[in-house]
Amino acid sequence: MAAVRCPSCLFDDTKVIDSRDSEEGASIRRRRSCTQCSYRFTTYERLEEIVLNVIKRNGTKQPFDRNKIIAGLQAAAKGRPVEQEALLAVAELVEDNLRLIGGDVTSTQVGHEVLNQLRLVDEVAYVRFASVYKNFDDAADFRRELALLEKRSKMKEPSA
Repeated sequence: MAAVRCPSCLFDDTKVIDSRDSEEGASIRRRRSCTQCSYRFTTYERLEEIVLNVIKRNGTKQPFDRNKIIAGLQAAAKGRPVEQEALLAVAELVEDNLRLIGGDVTSTQVGHEVLNQLRLVDEVAYVRFASVYKNFDDAADFRRELALLEKRSKMKEPSA
């Protein structure tokens, strides 16, 4: 780790005399003192956030936008007994899981992650989201998705 240089005398040895979280935990504020001239100054340490881009089906790339996920979730859950906080939590989980992949993700990966998280919150909202995301054309598409949903539910049921 590189030493922090004193801005007054440019000496390479400083010591931390106080350290606090700032910006709601997004950075650390450190008060430092130069061991040579005793000059006191403040430094900030910030987490470098990985840029998350979505590669669309047509090949274009755009920055990930959590608000688009939230809007889609709200549309799918309209009229359902799903709290706004639950939808925000789903959007946050989706973003966190995509950030673990890092860098560029495909719109298909985004859609699958939304479906995986939404299925656990509300099955009707899940089917509504799936109908738009997967471009359902007829009732057979709904039946197929419901069969998959039932199959997944049975796999999670504990055996007696």
